[in-house]
Amino acid sequence: MKKTWILLLIFFSAGILSYADAQSVKNLNTKEFKAQIWDFEKNKDWKYLGDKPAIIDMYATWCPPCKKLSPILEEIQKEYGDKLQIYKVDVDKEPALAQLFNASSIPLMLFIPKNGKPFTVTGLRPKEQITDIINEKLEVKK
Repeated sequence: MKKTWILLLIFFSAGILSYADAQSVKNLNTKEFKAQIWDFEKNKDWKYLGDKPAIIDMYATWCPPCKKLSPILEEIQKEYGDKLQIYKVDVDKEPALAQLFNASSIPLMLFIPKNGKPFTVTGLRPKEQITDIINEKLEVKK
């Protein structure tokens, strides 16, 4: 009986952790970007590898507007859940990705629709403006 409870607890905990992971903003490095978003070395033309719309926040740890944007994106990720994935790329650690998207001004958000071309928005934006873009351009509803 004790073993059954322990196994149930383990499975329940694993389920909660996987759900929580799906609801969180994820950090990306170049290798992960090429595997999950776009392998720009194999395909010169944009070919999104993801299965749902995404936002990539290009930021730096020393950037005050980036620090203000981060909790907004965390909140949006929780609200949209598994309908949308938000990623973060530290431009100081991943200069190749920063250069790929001309991230000379940050924060820079790369909005990626499930189908079609991505587009960027530069600068700190209010939550309402970001959610309007998600709803209208990425066609994702809560």
